[in-house]
Amino acid sequence: MAFKTYEQQRAEDVEQLGALIATIPDFPSKGVQFKDIFPIFREPAALKQLVEHFHRYCEHEITERVDVVVGLDARGFLIGPALAILLGAAFVPVRKRGKLPGACINAEYVKEYGKDIFEMQADAIKPGQNIIVVDDLIATGGSAAAAGNLVKQLAGNIIRYLFIVELDFLEGRKKLDAPAYSLLRY
Repeated sequence: MAFKTYEQQRAEDVEQLGALIATIPDFPSKGVQFKDIFPIFREPAALKQLVEHFHRYCEHEITERVDVVVGLDARGFLIGPALAILLGAAFVPVRKRGKLPGACINAEYVKEYGKDIFEMQADAIKPGQNIIVVDDLIATGGSAAAAGNLVKQLAGNIIRYLFIVELDFLEGRKKLDAPAYSLLRY
């Protein structure tokens, strides 16, 4: 087996994992072309490839130590813990209001049909810790920006946002306060 460069492996990951993304028309509403990541999770080798892809990205592209991986409710929970293990980092969930025990901080964000609130436990991040925020998809950027707001409230340092899929035409990354990386961009 020949050695692959970082760039060659990245291109292979994009091709192979991208081929597994299903497009579901008119979900959750008419006119939406939903990008379904769940076929990746039904293939153990593909799931491993996805998590290893993000790990390689972090090792190759991020110079700071990652202290905490923050995963957004709910699909950020699927890759965040596995990535945290590989990075030797903690995992912290961001959930919708009322789902976490204990003292929490919150941040409001705008959704397609109104507003919602994300929460994080108030003692989840220590000041100065380096954070990456992980989610399955970035569209308008509202939920990721709200997670970034929570990290800032606890004086964490966001060093990167990671997404499986990005819908470029919605320009969500413009709302983020740190660089973003997306495996697949549509």
